[in-house]
Amino acid sequence: MERIESTKIQALVMRERNLAVSEREWQHRLRGYGYGLRDSDEGRIVTSLLRGDDLCVLAAAA
Repeated sequence: MERIESTKIQALVMRERNLAVSEREWQHRLRGYGYGLRDSDEGRIVTSLLRGDDLCVLAAAA
């Protein structure tokens, strides 16, 4: 179940990236869904703004 959820989150995040014209707009759009981004050694991580949990890691191309 967790893998399916992670895949759905990644798809949403990348769809929003394609719609946004800038990095700042992308992050703003994600906040509307309750998600945030943070950089780590593993790459970019999608986080939950409500719980503060790490949800998934984005591909390096993001």
